[in-house]
Amino acid sequence: MVAQNPSSAMQPVNAVYRVDEPRLMLQGYDLVAYFSARQALAGRSELRVEHEQVTYLFASQANLDLFKQDPRKYQPAYHGYDAMRMVFAIPERADPLQWQLVEGRLFFFADAASLAAFDLNRAANIAQADRYWADEVLGHSSEWQRTRRLVDTVPQYKSRDELAREVAAAKAKAG
Repeated sequence: MVAQNPSSAMQPVNAVYRVDEPRLMLQGYDLVAYFSARQALAGRSELRVEHEQVTYLFASQANLDLFKQDPRKYQPAYHGYDAMRMVFAIPERADPLQWQLVEGRLFFFADAASLAAFDLNRAANIAQADRYWADEVLGHSSEWQRTRRLVDTVPQYKSRDELAREVAAAKAKAG
């Protein structure tokens, strides 16, 4: 919980605690590589920078330099939380290997099922997640927000099972 809630503009953030790094962004994956190489690349501990109390690792010196020039350009949507769960105002950790770029924005997902559900209505989901991120989540404790929205769900809330059924139905219809 502490790793996800720095006292900076990055609260909350999809960061993990490691002994050598108290707030490691996206398990140490290189944010710039998603844009430049179009792949998830693990960062190297010797190529690191701290920004807004969060540590970022990079796969190459060139990527580290690009990040330093414009950190905001490479920040993922919802500070790296699962984009589909953000549609319901729930900050949930995402897997750095489940991602997609949409019109220059980097989105992460907890798993392939979450990404598939998000893609069913991508534009509407982005709009809804953006609203909840700005209105409810940004600047607040991830644990408090997660607990709040699991107890007091938003009107359009869907469980993982409901989302899986929607994805299956869409696949059946298309195929």
